[in-house]
Amino acid sequence: MARAGRGIRALGAVLAAVLGASLAGCSSTGGKRAEEAREAARNATGKAAVTTPRWTFAMVTHSGDGDTFWDIVQSGAKQAAEKDNINFLYAHSDEGQQQAQLVDSYITKKVDGLVVTLAKPDAMKDVVAKARRAGIPVITVNSGSEASKAYGALTHIGQDETIAGEAVGDELERRGKKRALCVIHEQGNVGHEQRCAGAKKTFAGQLQNLYVDGTSMPDVLASIEAKLQADRSIDSVVTLGAPFADAAAQAKRSAESEAEIDTFDLNPKVVTGLKDGTLGFAVDQQPYLQGYQAIDLLWLYRYNADVLGGGRPVLTGPQIVTEKDTAELERYTERGTR
Repeated sequence: MARAGRGIRALGAVLAAVLGASLAGCSSTGGKRAEEAREAARNATGKAAVTTPRWTFAMVTHSGDGDTFWDIVQSGAKQAAEKDNINFLYAHSDEGQQQAQLVDSYITKKVDGLVVTLAKPDAMKDVVAKARRAGIPVITVNSGSEASKAYGALTHIGQDETIAGEAVGDELERRGKKRALCVIHEQGNVGHEQRCAGAKKTFAGQLQNLYVDGTSMPDVLASIEAKLQADRSIDSVVTLGAPFADAAAQAKRSAESEAEIDTFDLNPKVVTGLKDGTLGFAVDQQPYLQGYQAIDLLWLYRYNADVLGGGRPVLTGPQIVTEKDTAELERYTERGTR
């Protein structure tokens, strides 16, 4: 009878603990603590949130060496891969033919899914078709939304570059600018051309393209500085990637120009520049989301034949961000997710 009494008391203690946890979960703070505990447990174990097979997905982009934008894309992709029990592979080349060769190597390895960019779509057309023939689902991200559907990709994730450019033109107009410079750091990249063309479409002032060698930051700086010295009427410089905004700001100082520096994409330096007035505005296309969604959607397709977009791109931007947004964005850029 004594053993029975101890058992009843033990059961009562367990029930009380469960009831206490349930009551805590019913409160806003308790629910938050419970969720934080679950998240901490997931991070501690490093285990996937699903029990599906360990498929292998590969991402091949047109990134050059040292492009921090693609570090953020990879961060999102890796987070989704961990959640979805995916073996994630990554490779890149800013040369179209080399990018296609990298994709071909992953087809040979019989990966279970591919994520590719179509910055130079002509170079990628045949290899994407080869992936389809091999039964490998393909999602395109970032560049090449116009070619994505025609090439047979499941969907495209990113911003519409023309729409993003139009947003820049509208913002320049709102700010009263009259003569802008659009700095293209990768010749042959259709997305870059579309951005500048979109800005020119909605900007009532004059906008001219400046082509620079994006693989050499000293060349970027020197080219922008020379242009600003030669044409004092330029009142805005728009760079197409966050790393180039800093070079443009340095060129502005060297040229003793009054031009406003604006840019596509975010990184910690851009947020600092927006905060201290070195930069006017930035266009965020949420690269973390591009990587995360691409891997997650491939998983959903393999698991449940799900496809998003309904034949149209899944847009992650554009979003115009200015000094007033920096307080919210600063912590995210510091951890490398915005």
